[in-house]
Amino acid sequence: MTEFGHNDSMKDKVALITGSASGIGKACAELIAKSGAKIAALDIDEKLGQDTAQRINDQGGQAMFLNCDVSLDHSCQEAIEKVVGNFGVIDILVNAAGIVTRASVVETSEADWDRIIAVNLKSVYLLGKYTIPVMEQRGGGAIINISSGWGLAGGKDAAAYCASKGAVVLLTKAMALDHGPQNIRVNCICPGDTDTPLLRSESEALGISYEQMVKDSAIDRPLGRIGTPMDIAQSVLFLASNASSFITGSVLVVDGGGLAGSG
Repeated sequence: MTEFGHNDSMKDKVALITGSASGIGKACAELIAKSGAKIAALDIDEKLGQDTAQRINDQGGQAMFLNCDVSLDHSCQEAIEKVVGNFGVIDILVNAAGIVTRASVVETSEADWDRIIAVNLKSVYLLGKYTIPVMEQRGGGAIINISSGWGLAGGKDAAAYCASKGAVVLLTKAMALDHGPQNIRVNCICPGDTDTPLLRSESEALGISYEQMVKDSAIDRPLGRIGTPMDIAQSVLFLASNASSFITGSVLVVDGGGLAGSG
């Protein structure tokens, strides 16, 4: 039995996952593939995105990679058309693409602001815009948007990032209200600090060693550690599956208890 054949809870499903080249998106692609779904892996990083799809295919799954700039309308529309052309349907959409710049409002350039809002927020709108009609024809579907703990409680020196992730939380709720009648569930996950290339880039931008950043983040969490991409992917799988069939418009915090004592 192959690694990607031991669980068929997602058999006959097609999942489109953005940010699939690394981090949370990659973990989601691999885990959902293990559960039997066909994967459309989207990313702007051609090499690493292809690596994700190839790994899934090599281990008995079925995946295709599409180079997609999720901040651009035509790129998203073309990607959806190719996925439908190849797999016929889309049952699951995971919006995991994201970027961060560590800066206050005063320090953030207009170009950085626009890029962060486009990748982190506009992408959720664009992928939803072109995926929801496909799901409606299918009779329903599940959308999982990856926000952040800083989408619920602000963070220092990350103004544009916090703004984009906070907006993802409320966009999730609005989408759930609008598309529940089409049997399309829309939920949101707010991870805490997770061991990804994105977190490593933050440590570099702040001039802090990655080891120190991990230690500082873990010390205030009840579980005493930061997350792994697979921690987040397990939660995505739950929200994508029939196990969460009566859950929509929800925000699931997956952060080792980091926000448990706030607000």
